[in-house]
Amino acid sequence: MVSPHPQLKKVTDRVIERSQPTRAAYLARIDAAHGKFPARGALSCANLAHGFAGLEAQEKIAIKAVREPNIGIVSSYNEMLSAHAPYKSFPDIIKNAAREHGGIAQFAGGVPAMCDGITQGNAGMELSLFSREVIAMSTAVALTHNMFDAALCLGVCDKIVPGLAIGALQFGHLPTIFVPAGPMTSGLTNDEKAKVRQEFATGKCDRGGLLEAEAAAYHGHGTCTFYGTANSNQMLMEVMGLHLPSAAFVNPHTELRDALTAEAARRVLDITLERGNYTPIGHVVDEKAVVNGIVALLATGGSTNHTLHLVAIARAAGIFIDWNDFDEMSQVVPLLAKIYPNGKADVNHFHAAGGVAFLVRNLLESGLLHEDVQTVVGHGLSRYTKEPKLIDSKVQWVDGTAESHDTKVLRGINEPFQPDGGLRLMQGRPGRGVIKISAVAPEHRVVKAPAIVFNSQEEVQEAFDNGELKRDFVAVVRFQGARANGMPELHRLTPLLGVLQDQGFHVALVTDGRMSGASGKVPAVIHVSPEALLQGPLGKVRTGDLLVIDALTGVLDIDIDEREWAQRHVEAPLNQAENEVGFGRELFGVFRSAALPAEEGASVFGC
Repeated sequence: MVSPHPQLKKVTDRVIERSQPTRAAYLARIDAAHGKFPARGALSCANLAHGFAGLEAQEKIAIKAVREPNIGIVSSYNEMLSAHAPYKSFPDIIKNAAREHGGIAQFAGGVPAMCDGITQGNAGMELSLFSREVIAMSTAVALTHNMFDAALCLGVCDKIVPGLAIGALQFGHLPTIFVPAGPMTSGLTNDEKAKVRQEFATGKCDRGGLLEAEAAAYHGHGTCTFYGTANSNQMLMEVMGLHLPSAAFVNPHTELRDALTAEAARRVLDITLERGNYTPIGHVVDEKAVVNGIVALLATGGSTNHTLHLVAIARAAGIFIDWNDFDEMSQVVPLLAKIYPNGKADVNHFHAAGGVAFLVRNLLESGLLHEDVQTVVGHGLSRYTKEPKLIDSKVQWVDGTAESHDTKVLRGINEPFQPDGGLRLMQGRPGRGVIKISAVAPEHRVVKAPAIVFNSQEEVQEAFDNGELKRDFVAVVRFQGARANGMPELHRLTPLLGVLQDQGFHVALVTDGRMSGASGKVPAVIHVSPEALLQGPLGKVRTGDLLVIDALTGVLDIDIDEREWAQRHVEAPLNQAENEVGFGRELFGVFRSAALPAEEGASVFGC
């Protein structure tokens, strides 16, 4: 086994030391539940009768006997969202497989699943980030009936997987496997889609043409094929040992996809307390697994949203990570994948080129991943260098490719696309934030230009439409943090700023809000903390101030006299009440008031 890279060891040791009190408390809590929960046999007759009243006769007999392990299915199925629509058939597949393997499965509960792709630029987007917390609580409600020996979590997209993980970790004594649905097949290329969006922004394409292009890109069941938060989720679950190996990117409605779903049911039964290979999720998600997640995110140019979500998932297991950990690992982890928006390929091309198995093999061989971890398929991350094949109608794992089948998409450790990772910590007088540079051309990674201050993305759109932005500038979009308005993604700014950059202007974005998991070619310093509503210094920036963004050195600064900077006050938000009413926002006031800073996951939950 290759020794861990010194930087990997340094960061992991620091995370272990930082987390020691909270991790010990978490483990004590879930270990106390070991053997105590589930306890169907200790339930009163009325309790137990309620728990199996809705089952068929055979399953009723099995649960009454309290002999066979019972799987709780928690699903994000709905028919509106392409990524979650395939889950409609999964419970029946799981129940049949469980029955054949001497167990039982019950649909424990559903969780909401909203789509940022639908709510982008609309009021509903202000509920998006906190839907993660709702999903976590919904997962807890589903599992709280004390009827289950294991769980299967069915979810794919942006807030759904982090929410499911946070909720499942509250039941850390339960063996849990995450079951993906897979990406949709490739349609209109992401590069062509982006071009049409920019043409629409400049009036070269009408709404009918734009809709036709979008429909050709998003055309069927499965996740969107670009490498945004949804597909970053799937990669993370795999590298953190919570998927079956190489399950993430198998397309829906295929024989292999259904076979992997059935295999997840069989495997989760095998790792229950009753079967002797007890593997609870609270022990799978440990400090090494979390750092492995950071590495995989960096090596693939994954979603900036995971500088929030992975932090929140880790905290749910008593583990504290921060942006320094991301930044320090980014210095040594090479970029091995080029998937849109970091390249022209989609996740189907990535999977065909060798996928997660090839990625894990190369990172393990360079000492950049911890091999010594527990996973849902056994001890050792090298199990994730294998890929599934259907042989005689059964899933069998074989060695994944040792060579990339397409070096334009996926490369080995000796020929990376760039020598370091795709994320940077940015810090200076306006605050601390992150930037995704894997999709930003080297000539655009340093911008020094006057600020134009905005209080919403609508104001940016209006200025663009009025022709006021044809110059070098840095758009400062403030009061977009979790406390202000739920931290919506500012995705509609991507084509606008992209147009201006293509016209030769030096442009960038600085905001205390989020961009998309598909953050693209324009330099964007996001999640700036503290947020402006909490007196963060970003609120002291004024239009005309000269801002300095240097993604090469991690500098976010302002060219101003220190005395003048110290004397400035943070401007108050305009019309803050508009962010508090309508479209269900009233119901989320408690979340906004309790949200932690972005670097702490922007979560409402403590550790």
